[in-house]
Amino acid sequence: MTPFGEAMQALRREKGVTQKQMAAALGVSAAYLSALEHGHKGTPSFDFLQRVAGYFHIIWDEAEALFALAALSDPRVVVDTIGLSSAHTVFANRLAREIRSLTATRLTELTEILDKAEKDAKERR
Repeated sequence: MTPFGEAMQALRREKGVTQKQMAAALGVSAAYLSALEHGHKGTPSFDFLQRVAGYFHIIWDEAEALFALAALSDPRVVVDTIGLSSAHTVFANRLAREIRSLTATRLTELTEILDKAEKDAKERR
């Protein structure tokens, strides 16, 4: 399941709405919603995201957070290392190969490293 899928599922449960009900209201199939929630579909369109926000009457800040989750939820990731060092390319390929073997603890550690790198990059700007 993707972070966006988890968020949508939580919203549905909170509001007592089934996939079938939500799908009918949004003009998509229940199968599409299920695939989206379970990470079998890529990032949804901005139009779809707006319809979800409207359906659940989500205020702007919460909608923005939901949209950010959607952007981080594409299960088919492409990492472009063109123009970067060979070490970057090796790292990206090793991560792709090993990602399924990472424990929750290891994922947390790597996420913390990425968060620090992002913060450092922002401070350099």
